Amino acid sequence: MHINDTKQGYILSPEYVEPSFPSKYFDASYWQQKNAIVGTKEGRATAWFFKHNDTVNVLKHYWRGGIIGKILSDQYIYTGLKNSRVYREFLLMCELQKRGLAVPQPIAARVTKSLFIYRGDLITSAIPGAISLCELLQTQPLTDQNLSDVALTIAEFHNAGVYHADLNINNILFDDKGKVYLIDFDRGELRKPALDWQNSNIERLQRSLHKEAGKWPTFYFTPDNWVSFHTHYMDARHP
Repeated sequence: MHINDTKQGYILSPEYVEPSFPSKYFDASYWQQKNAIVGTKEGRATAWFFKHNDTVNVLKHYWRGGIIGKILSDQYIYTGLKNSRVYREFLLMCELQKRGLAVPQPIAARVTKSLFIYRGDLITSAIPGAISLCELLQTQPLTDQNLSDVALTIAEFHNAGVYHADLNINNILFDDKGKVYLIDFDRGELRKPALDWQNSNIERLQRSLHKEAGKWPTFYFTPDNWVSFHTHYMDARHP
């Protein structure tokens, strides 16, 4: 990984990307002025999709959640670059891509600091034609192949020791060819494969299904779908 020390903080980029990544690329207003914004995605905060050099990338800013987020919004206590959530997520994504796991390509990240506070931004490649599992379930039932693909992808990550801190149906994406990806590795980490945290991940996923099912007028997911998914997952997970 390249680490470019700037006056305001640090810019991170993978080994295969030029280390001189301009800080202005992390500001959505810059891409708006260039009429390069091709889409947005609303979640806890807006993710900006921008076109650059004939490719579409995604820019996200790090925001705190929960009660503390109402007070500190996007501010984190700075105790060193390698302790920052930005650095740890970016490093993990670089490692996962190196291992051939289905994650968006990490492009660059920025840590800006002032005294004991830092803020963060991350740029990744956009997944072509991406639709989340949550969005898909609002429009159509899943096929057994869909369920198998999701289960096998999650099992592949778990077999590799990848802990996802927020495995939910908004962080599981299908591309335009039906390939499944996982996104949002904030607070994720590599661990020794173990049933306790793997099962906890799956339980979190199940809770997100129940939560989202109660939010939408149509939601095509049944108890039988869960049984099918879980069977595929358990068959693929290493003992």
